[in-house]
Formats: sequence, C-alpha cells, structure tokens
Amino acid sequence: MSSTTRLGKMKRLAAALLLTAGVTLAAGGAHPAAAGPAYGCAADASPGHTRTELPDAEIFATDNTAVITDPADPRLDARLLGFACEVRALIWAHGADPEQSSLLDGVFWSADLQAATYERSRTFDIEDVTPGQLHAIADTVRKRFRQESVLTFDYLPATAPGATAVEVELPGVDVTCLHGGLLADPEARDVLYGGSVTVRGSKLILIADRADLAVVERFATTLGTDWSAAEIHYGAREFVG
Repeated sequence: MSSTTRLGKMKRLAAALLLTAGVTLAAGGAHPAAAGPAYGCAADASPGHTRTELPDAEIFATDNTAVITDPADPRLDARLLGFACEVRALIWAHGADPEQSSLLDGVFWSADLQAATYERSRTFDIEDVTPGQLHAIADTVRKRFRQESVLTFDYLPATAPGATAVEVELPGVDVTCLHGGLLADPEARDVLYGGSVTVRGSKLILIADRADLAVVERFATTLGTDWSAAEIHYGAREFVG
C-alpha cells in the first residue's frame, strides 16, 4: 500500500471516529460533536434540490415518530441539524460518503395506522455506496430513530435491468396540497406511500415503481403541476422496514 493511500485511509478513519463520537454524545443527551468542513453536518443543499450531477444514491429519513395533522404544528419548523449530523456519521460508519442534504416538508402515509402525517425530514445524497451498504445504512437509521420505514433510491441508467423505479421532481407544489391530494386519492397513496416538497424552492419529489409512472403523472396533474416540466430519474427504490 502506498503512503498516499495509507494516509487517505487514516484520514477517513479519523473522520468516521469523530462523527461516531458525535452520535454517541447525542445519544447521551449532549450536543453532537462539531465536524470539520469536509464532513460538515449543517449545510442544506442549494435551492430546489438542485444538483450539478446525480449521486450514487439517496435516503429519505426523519426522526419524527408522531402523527402530525396540523400543518402549522411548530414541530414542522425543525431544521434537523443534529439529526443530519448523526445520519452522516452513520453513513461514514458504513463505509460510504455522505454528500449534500436537503431539508424537506413531507407527507407520509402509514398503512399500519391508516393515517397521513406531516413531517419535517431530510434527504441525504450518498456516494461510493453499494446496494448492500445502502440497505444497511437505511436499516440502522430506521432502528436508531424508531421509524416504520426509511426510503432509499439507488440511481441507475434508464436501461439498467434493475431500474424498476422512478423519482419525479416537479416545481411549485405546497405541502398542504400534497397532503390533501394523498388523502383524496387511495390509488396514489398505495403507489407512493407519501411524498416530499423541498423547503427551498418548493419542488415536489415523488418516488414510485416505474410501472406506476402513469399514476404518478395523473396524481401530479391533479395537484396543478405542469407535467412537461417534470424531471424524471430512474433507479431502484426500497422501503427498508
């Protein structure tokens, strides 16, 4: 092993240990340890979930365990910065690289509870991650924050055999409109299980099986969106629960 490679591995290990220490402190009631700029915990993505290029994968997660039906509930104002730091630590601990994180206003439909809840959540872009690592990260996040499930999306070329899902992004949607639309549309609920709107830029994000793209288009159109403006990505989705 070259000295350069060895140094890089040592730096990565040190960063992972630092972030893991932050998670341990947070679990004990203290604030997470601050990390250096290369492994930052706090920054949101640029407006509208905009990227210069797609990551390998992403996860959608929250620390909320309550059913929230009032869009004015103060719990929906949380920025989830400590949560973001902990999740990034978990991503590093599993051998992958956490990239940008966007703050989301989401609606989640629980089949178990037969209820829709508003929730503040985050999406995390991840690089250098295998499907096995992605599943393990999501499962660890789910268990640590006592979630019913955590959604993952593994970006793939449209022609890849495993590209069985789509991520659709559309501008100009309000989260209360999304909530009302899901309550009124059982078919969309069963296909989507929920959706998200970026806090910056009000961009709607819907993830579904590729075979259900027509349902997604119909639902998005009922919300008043312009389907011709849709940005569609292909990949594999999993609700890890």
